[in-house]
Amino acid sequence: MDSPKTTSTPLTTLDRVKRYHQETKHDFNEYARSLGYMDWANQPDPFRRYEGAPLIQLPLLQPEDTPVSPPYEDLFRLGAIPSQAITIESLSRFFEYALSLTAWKEYGDNRWALRSNPSSGNLHPTEGYLFLGKTPGLSLASGLYHYAPKEHGLEHRRASSENEAKELLEGFPEQSFWVGLSSIHWREAWKYGERAFRYCQHDVGHAIGTLRIAAATLGWHMMVLEGMSDDLLSTFLGLDRADDFVPSEKEYPELVAVVWPRQTTQSRDLPLILHQQAVKNLAQGTWQGKANRLSRDNPIPWEIIDDVAKASWKTQQTQTSISFAPSPLSSPQKGEGKSDSTQSSAGQIIHQRRSATSFDGHTSIPAQRFFTMLSRLMPHEDLPVAQRPMPWDSMPWHPTIHLALFVHRVDGIQPGLYVLIRDRSQEKLDEFKTAMQEQFAWTKPEACPTDLPLYVLEDGNAQKIATQVSCWQEIAGDSAFSLGMISEFDLTLESNGPWAYRRLFWETGLIGQILYLEAEAAGVRATGIGCFFDDRVHRVFGFFPHTTYQSLYHFTVGGPVNDTRLTTLPPYGEHAS
Repeated sequence: MDSPKTTSTPLTTLDRVKRYHQETKHDFNEYARSLGYMDWANQPDPFRRYEGAPLIQLPLLQPEDTPVSPPYEDLFRLGAIPSQAITIESLSRFFEYALSLTAWKEYGDNRWALRSNPSSGNLHPTEGYLFLGKTPGLSLASGLYHYAPKEHGLEHRRASSENEAKELLEGFPEQSFWVGLSSIHWREAWKYGERAFRYCQHDVGHAIGTLRIAAATLGWHMMVLEGMSDDLLSTFLGLDRADDFVPSEKEYPELVAVVWPRQTTQSRDLPLILHQQAVKNLAQGTWQGKANRLSRDNPIPWEIIDDVAKASWKTQQTQTSISFAPSPLSSPQKGEGKSDSTQSSAGQIIHQRRSATSFDGHTSIPAQRFFTMLSRLMPHEDLPVAQRPMPWDSMPWHPTIHLALFVHRVDGIQPGLYVLIRDRSQEKLDEFKTAMQEQFAWTKPEACPTDLPLYVLEDGNAQKIATQVSCWQEIAGDSAFSLGMISEFDLTLESNGPWAYRRLFWETGLIGQILYLEAEAAGVRATGIGCFFDDRVHRVFGFFPHTTYQSLYHFTVGGPVNDTRLTTLPPYGEHAS
């Protein structure tokens, strides 16, 4: 791929982000740059530990232990799940469903872990953090912790006084705590080269999804604090403490979210930023532990990743808040009945989630199940954030991702190209009609719910084209359906700034996480696709050559072919590691 032409005018940060996106596109004859081979001797450790920081072991709970997981379907009934008290057991369940190990896989002499939060190539660049204040009935000391998934424990990085915690809690609901996410780009770049920054970002989106879903199982709320600058985030999470990290294995702050139990239906203004001086006061205290080295040798430098990380760094913070009025506990709707033990629990679905590696090429799904899957991807942007369905109530911004679908095997609807517009406004529909191929039909599929903005673009067998644009991967054509997640690319970046590039990917990962669980609940399986020919996808749907809309992440759902050569071991216990 040619290098950008030199110019006497310095590139803006927005230009640099767009350049990164353009230069890391795959095409038929030219893939984005990577090392070209697997340097196994230098493979990064997938587990971060802070050596010298005390590790507090979280209890390993059985499915029948309290708190017991609610039925999966109750996750999508507003206010259906009673709020649990914050205890060591409920925090353990929260991290179990959000970021913990779910199994070990073994093949020959090789063994690797699977987690609740999926990751590109199972490389896991995402790290999780917890900050909590003094909480009645909870034995954990106040302060900042790093979650260690291999041990299912919390490493105490920084203790806080009662006054420090109170300063941070000011303006937030009682018993609030915060979870933070960061990325280690090297873990993905080791395998994927320059495209790794993209994968790190949609992995963050998956983790937002697992955190929100874990909170929902406990009747808790969660909201991403989008007003935070990355400098403040880095200070809060202790990531700007250069002496605590190997310089070449930098960890980048992504976000912090507040989590709190449902307590009242009274409306309140929820801050979307932490108190700046309180964060700075926290940073001045005594920290414990130094980050372990992840690779034997220094990572191979990928300058373009470093550049886009700098260009998309969120430099400003905004003193924003959002009106939040939690819904009361709901009763079953007429004809719905009470939840019963025959339903799969949310915990069961979370634990059994796997990324399919191949599909059987014949399994289909019923149309009504397909419509339900897509309905649960709708953010209901016309509602106040607090009244949106889970997990879209955790995103205090307008949705910007839509779905271009390749439908292969859905009983009751014709195969072909479809589109789901996740913004129900007529204006958005008209924009897409103008941007896409003129010959598209824009008809509603038979039996489709009237409030689901799903449209048939073109009937016909789409298996071959789906496979071709997905780097010739058969999983895109052998499934029941596959899709590309289409972003409102130019408008989002120009309206919100270069840092919103990351946020676009977060939304795609959140969509992907719901698709993963919906596939499991439907008795099939799903997997994300990071390798696709970007502009070939845009040509199929009519977006090329403009960058108004860009496909950022692909996904596919169908009947899996299981690899019987693999042995599955429990996530924790004497046989686990």
